[in-house]
Amino acid sequence: MVLSLADAPFDNQRNIEYIKSSCSSTTYPRLCYRSLSIYANKIDTSPRLLVDTALNVTLKASKSTSRLMVKISRIHGLRPRVAAAMADCIEVIGDSVDELQQSIEELGHVSRSNFALTMSDIQTWVSTALTDEDTCMDGFAGKSMNGNVKTMVRKRIVKIAHLTSNALALVNNYASTQSNLP
Repeated sequence: MVLSLADAPFDNQRNIEYIKSSCSSTTYPRLCYRSLSIYANKIDTSPRLLVDTALNVTLKASKSTSRLMVKISRIHGLRPRVAAAMADCIEVIGDSVDELQQSIEELGHVSRSNFALTMSDIQTWVSTALTDEDTCMDGFAGKSMNGNVKTMVRKRIVKIAHLTSNALALVNNYASTQSNLP
């Protein structure tokens, strides 16, 4: 097959439409599209590459949030309740990062013979990562937790929770479609 340069915009548009269509089944379709459309050339129209990219985007955001939380936790003068919530968050977001990394690694080992089991494991890990993020947010609930730290942390955790939710929806779609077998 020979492609000319004139075909490139069409191919990219096809890839973008594929991402948009895939993201429509997620809970946060606009965030999904915004976070993945920049990778349209890499994703092409591959469900596996779509899932891999969604997991990697989520992992990158989770690592960034984890680093920010470690920096914030070192601020002197944090109220004890805030400091305790930060310590808990750092731990569970670290767990979330590990689960996302494990999911990405396992996705690289998916084959026809282990597809169902491996995808089930990935679904479990991504779901657990989402639970970890919710646990972090719960630590900042309540009226006694106000202020800039709560606002900043919740904003970042909500974003990674939404990215994780979208990644989980894409994982679930991929897992349920037997035609996606490698």
